[in-house]
Amino acid sequence: MHVDRVYRHVYYRVGNVADAEDLTQQVFLRAWQAIHRYKKTSSPFLAWLIKIAHNLVLDFYRSNKAKAYLDFDVVASKSEADPEHLTEVHFEQQQIRRAILELPGEQQQVVLMRFIEGFSYSEIGSSLGKSEGAVRVILHRALKRLRKILEKVRQ
Repeated sequence: MHVDRVYRHVYYRVGNVADAEDLTQQVFLRAWQAIHRYKKTSSPFLAWLIKIAHNLVLDFYRSNKAKAYLDFDVVASKSEADPEHLTEVHFEQQQIRRAILELPGEQQQVVLMRFIEGFSYSEIGSSLGKSEGAVRVILHRALKRLRKILEKVRQ
């Protein structure tokens, strides 16, 4: 039921299919092994899975000393046959990726969870162990910082 959302969360953090599949599998194995510790509370089961996924991604980067990579597609409103438009969209995606990677880890994660994965504020808060208000503040600060980063790039 939750595999797509967990996979998407992991994929946007690691940037390649093979690692994302392996880590997603590990998320569900760890969840299965620790299911006796899960307590049904106001936070959804998915938030618990995302927390496991987040911890595994952190472990992945610590062990590989790799740099985060983002890969997301922006749905083009113009015809996909227009090479000029495709080039422009690709360039903008690269700028956004780089800008997001410049954010601190928590801000980066909140932006990804909210805009790429479509999580609600309460789901993000449950996953990160923060209140809904704190998530909104983190997102606001992240967007402000992104705006400054993108303004520098475009100058």
